[in-house]
Amino acid sequence: MAIFSRIFRETARDQRYGGELSLRDSFRALRHVPPFLRMVWQTHPAMALGNLLLRAVSAVLPLLLLYVGKLIIDEVIRLSGAPGADRSSLTTLIAVELGLGLLTALTGRAISLLDALLGDLFSNRTSVRMIEHAALLDLPQFEDAAFYDKLERARQQSVSRVVLLSQVFSQIQDLVTLLALGAGLAVFNPWLILLLVVAVIPAFLSELHFNQHSYSLSRSWTPERRELDYIRYLGASHQNAKEIKIWGLAGFLRDRFDALSHRYYLENRRLAIRRSGWGFLFSSAGEAGYYVAYAVIAFRTVEGALSIGDLTFLAGSFARMRGLLQGFLSRFSAIAQSSLYLQDLFDFFDVQPEIRTPEQPLPFPNPIREGFVFEQVSFKYPKRDSYAVRNLSFHLRPGEKLALVGENGAGKTTLVKLLARLYDPSEGRILLDGHDLRHYSLDELRASIGVIFQDYVRYELTAGENIAIGNIGQREDQAAIESAAVQSLAQSVIDTLPKGYGQMLGRRFDGGVELSGGQWQKIALGRAYMREAQVMILDEPTSALDARAEYEVFRRFAELTGGRSSIIISHRFSTVRMADRILVLRNGSLEEIGSHEELLEHNGLYAELFRLQAQGYR
Repeated sequence: MAIFSRIFRETARDQRYGGELSLRDSFRALRHVPPFLRMVWQTHPAMALGNLLLRAVSAVLPLLLLYVGKLIIDEVIRLSGAPGADRSSLTTLIAVELGLGLLTALTGRAISLLDALLGDLFSNRTSVRMIEHAALLDLPQFEDAAFYDKLERARQQSVSRVVLLSQVFSQIQDLVTLLALGAGLAVFNPWLILLLVVAVIPAFLSELHFNQHSYSLSRSWTPERRELDYIRYLGASHQNAKEIKIWGLAGFLRDRFDALSHRYYLENRRLAIRRSGWGFLFSSAGEAGYYVAYAVIAFRTVEGALSIGDLTFLAGSFARMRGLLQGFLSRFSAIAQSSLYLQDLFDFFDVQPEIRTPEQPLPFPNPIREGFVFEQVSFKYPKRDSYAVRNLSFHLRPGEKLALVGENGAGKTTLVKLLARLYDPSEGRILLDGHDLRHYSLDELRASIGVIFQDYVRYELTAGENIAIGNIGQREDQAAIESAAVQSLAQSVIDTLPKGYGQMLGRRFDGGVELSGGQWQKIALGRAYMREAQVMILDEPTSALDARAEYEVFRRFAELTGGRSSIIISHRFSTVRMADRILVLRNGSLEEIGSHEELLEHNGLYAELFRLQAQGYR
């Protein structure tokens, strides 16, 4: 025990990965194996059952092969002392061994096939489930670094934990084989089995201990590994290539990646060296135990207590059992380690959204009759001290066109996200037709709102699919896609593409075409017109367009949203003046609200910003 205490003390010196998890944690993580097996069974019950039955057959074949081999050797010795004796029994035994060998090969191939197919199905189903669950989570959760670490680990496990499937099934198979071989050895000398078990346990405990610390190291380095992936992306992607060259960043990125990756290498190397050293020591003890038992069998044969066939059977059984026991315990250690990683996957699935649909939502108004009312709404982003929006009160009337104006960071985009319930207010409430927004179905609310954000996504899909994203259920409705393209001025972009609406955009895939910033914005704007929403919102999506194009976009937007509420966020006052009212924000609070003429007459912040921008055009 003193030697194990020494191992634990040595490893614990590195608190970066030694102080977080204990051996007890490794065993406790095995509780995740039953729900994991349930997920495997639900993936394809027939394949899972077939795999288990094949392994049950495969488990008893080694014992049968060894026993038939013993019979063959004893029969050869008997026949060698009796020339001319009938050899049909020997021929039959050889044929039986051949059949068992072919059956072993067949079951092995079938098991490998089912492992591969079931593993692929499980990986696909888990990835689909991750996509579905991630879609349910709240936006603030995706903005938290700790959550991102958990998401990254879960994403890795959805693929890499497929090996756990084969490990668990192999463990069941080897357990059956061990019991069968152990029964045969116990008839001869049960103490040899005890010797074998005692000899391999130290190596097993050592592997279990170091597996736990390997997991701790990997887990604690999740943020750094995300940074390494990000640096690798920055240094090797076409989106960043021009800036990397212009600013001469290649050396900086190379050195940063090299320094960070080398630090991880050094920590991993220290653990690997200790693991190898102690592993050799304890595996040597296992080798010694095996040869002690082997010597006992050999000497008993010399003394005449055993036949040559018995020697072959017992030596083969013992060697096979030793290998299986070492593999069984080593695999148990690997399963315990995999279960630790599996915990990351279940932890992700355990994360639940706080913004959700109530059990009995109110019927969503169609049409909206009274509009949206903000009542003393305040919002603070997680882990921030200052408010993004503070004591905000105003009324967005049905059919009204409202423009939001303010300096960067004034809270304009936050207000839009609150309206779509991507966030819930920290204080106050938002009413829709007199009822709290929280009382409506999230799906119905968001289906009634069309938003194009300033940081819209450039989907590397076809041009038609990029537009159809605005209402993905209509992705096969070519007429609706083309109508949206015309309304958003995206048709002029699509006319220049070699494959039109079927043209792949971006450089990620073969044959893709990259667009300019303004062209991408027109494609993105098309999404807004795909949805027959009651509220339309444009959050500075035209920043890459020239003044004339932006004016035309907003003019059309104003015409096409007639009768529907709409919100426009823009820094160009020639655009916002088309709104019925303009809401001016300063540091998250309502500074003033009114029409363009009223605000100029008021001579407040809006008038000041208007004059500053007008001077730039003189």
